[in-house]
Amino acid sequence: MTDTSVRLSPRQDRALTTRNRILEAARQQLGREPDSSLGDIAVAADVSRRTVYGHFAGRSALVEGLVDDAARALRAALAPVALPATDAVTSMARFVRTLWPVGDRYRMLLSLAPQDLEAEQVDCLLAPARDLVAAIITEGQRQGVFHSGIPPQALGRAVEAQVLALLDCVNSGAWTDDGTRTATAVLIAVGVDGDLAATHARRHLRA
Repeated sequence: MTDTSVRLSPRQDRALTTRNRILEAARQQLGREPDSSLGDIAVAADVSRRTVYGHFAGRSALVEGLVDDAARALRAALAPVALPATDAVTSMARFVRTLWPVGDRYRMLLSLAPQDLEAEQVDCLLAPARDLVAAIITEGQRQGVFHSGIPPQALGRAVEAQVLALLDCVNSGAWTDDGTRTATAVLIAVGVDGDLAATHARRHLRA
């Protein structure tokens, strides 16, 4: 990725296009087979191994590139999600529905941890989402619509674990979703009635 306000030379533009092509091929290839080599990814990208190594010094550098892409996508998705004002249930439903496509696209990263991802990388990647979900839960508890016996940060981490577990179920083929079912499950987990949770999850599409 680059700042689109900066004009690239034709050579830089080609290099960026090739890099993005390699990352996209890596995302798909590692989603199918987490143990894929850089040679496998080169084949998937239809480039030479030398080209792959010209952009990424090794597997760890390539995975770091995927993590950087995921972090940018996550920040972009979170940008339009406003902090809760009058309805925390609505905010939580929008939060899950908005983030689900990003999580679904980069769920292959779950298969690479812990062998390729350190805890610090995961923490850095998820920090913006953790902060926002804690803020939504805080407001929901104040409004009396979410469980109040668990601190917001702790309940937020429980929500995170639930969403990651469901993404992992998608990886294994045990779960299919467009975000609606997961949003319903999260709302129920934080204390919303099941019927109301399902209604909000269906109503609030990606922001």
